[in-house]
Amino acid sequence: MELENEKLIVSSSPHIFTTEDTSYAMRQVILALLPATLAGIYFFGFYALIVILVSVVSSVLWEALALYIRRKPLSILKDYSAVVTGLLLALILPPNVPFWIPIIGTGVAILLAKQVFGGIGENFLNPALVGRAFLLSSYPQIMTSWVKPIGGLGFMSNLSTATPLAIEKLKLTGYSLPSYWDLFIGNRAGCIGETSILLLLLGGLWLIYKNIIDWKIPVSFILTVFIMSFLVGKDPIFQIISGGLFLGAFFMATDWVTTPLTSKGRLIFGIGAGLFTIVIRFWGAYPEGDSYGILVMIALTALIDNLVKPHRFGEVKK
Repeated sequence: MELENEKLIVSSSPHIFTTEDTSYAMRQVILALLPATLAGIYFFGFYALIVILVSVVSSVLWEALALYIRRKPLSILKDYSAVVTGLLLALILPPNVPFWIPIIGTGVAILLAKQVFGGIGENFLNPALVGRAFLLSSYPQIMTSWVKPIGGLGFMSNLSTATPLAIEKLKLTGYSLPSYWDLFIGNRAGCIGETSILLLLLGGLWLIYKNIIDWKIPVSFILTVFIMSFLVGKDPIFQIISGGLFLGAFFMATDWVTTPLTSKGRLIFGIGAGLFTIVIRFWGAYPEGDSYGILVMIALTALIDNLVKPHRFGEVKK
């Protein structure tokens, strides 16, 4: 027979091969974040650029140190995951933080939230979010100090202000809320990379187009915040275009490692993150709540996967 001379290779799944790997996905995330990053530098000045560079470089150095201690090859750095962690952490920091803040934050993110569990793919929490949560609880005054946009290229604004969510929640006098347009393009106080909804949306749509992320989590997340804001009598448009909702929904709630595997599970994840965000925003101590909302749902990911896991083929229901 003709098959007698053929060599058959028997192997375990998966049997689909592609040139796209982790480094490809991380590069796409960096590319998608680039417009919002440049907008943050434009609105908050070159000091914000230095904060970003310090965060990215320190993240890579912490990763290299951890790999050296664990006797792992430094070639792992080529997956760009440490760069993404450093960039994301920088973008969720106030633009006027001292330079040691991103160094400590990336150290916590890389060493405690990632490498101690075995590195990329083994962490059960999003490293950048863990770093920010640590900084916010340890240095609340620094992490809640805001400056006005400088409205053009410069070094740094010296005019302190409050974020739109804080003005609205705390009913602060002497402050005026930005227009919808300023909120949409990013001309308002906030973290370095969270202000431009327009550019974050474009970056998120790019990742969906490239099949890097699934649309279900960001869409269900944002829609939940919109609907719940309306139901409790708040301005839903203001609530979704203020704060870090779009940055969190598209770039942190969609982490491959820490989010559910199934479509139904991802919808539950997004809805839950939106509900926790609303609870913290309206009844919690902080004006913003998306970071903690995402972290809570990440902690529930294993439970969600267990509840909605599909039946095996051929399984007989009891």
